Amino acid sequence: MRDSNISGRKKGAADWTEEDTESLFRRFAETRDPAIRDKLVMMHHNLVRFLAGKFANRGEPLEDLIQVGAIGLINAVDRFDPGRETKFSTYATPTIVGEIRRHFRDKAWSLKVPRRLQELNLAANNAAEQLSQRLGHPPTVQEIAVAVGASEEETLEAIELGNAYDTVSLDSKLSYESESAPLTLAEFVGELDPSLQNIETYGDLKHAMDCLEPREKAIIYYRFFKDMSQTEVARRLNISQMHVSRLQQKALRKLKELLSE
Repeated sequence: MRDSNISGRKKGAADWTEEDTESLFRRFAETRDPAIRDKLVMMHHNLVRFLAGKFANRGEPLEDLIQVGAIGLINAVDRFDPGRETKFSTYATPTIVGEIRRHFRDKAWSLKVPRRLQELNLAANNAAEQLSQRLGHPPTVQEIAVAVGASEEETLEAIELGNAYDTVSLDSKLSYESESAPLTLAEFVGELDPSLQNIETYGDLKHAMDCLEPREKAIIYYRFFKDMSQTEVARRLNISQMHVSRLQQKALRKLKELLSE
């Protein structure tokens, strides 16, 4: 009998016939034997490698894709019903490909993007390619939005977020023919924040403010940090406006002396 033949000798993956495979799946469905499960997974490993190869050169190592596809293969083996008279490879292919696509959707983006927009980005890119072939020119955002069943605003957002899939390091070298020492991207983007140059000054001012009398400190705070008028400050401190003016001038003189030291 073929079953005894299967268990009685070792075979390579290429030696297994379709009948052998069906027999193993029937035995696995009956026993759920982990050893049979492992054998079925190894027998179809080449299917995973073949499908993973279709996603090569997309920024992810092939071996990583094979490992992800193997998860889909294991799930397919566990769920396959040999009684439905469907070839396992036909049944397993969508599961394996789906697992690989899910990996790209969830893990391969450089920035965190909502899954809804990731899926819309993929659909918009596919629609743009198909429309370009059919129309003979690049489609508009409106045409793409109609094709994917989304609003123009959502479609445009999804297309723009495609830039988050693969980011560029600020340390990337930008080489030109006339340059022996190429500059980095960081040297071309951004600028020095002027406020950084004032940090030391702010620290000195805070120290000087701490040296004022409490009422003087309050007046400076209300007048120059809260932008209150002398009348409002006088009302807040329950003193006259003239008194506020004198204390303000006294406090400013103190600050000037402290900051000049």
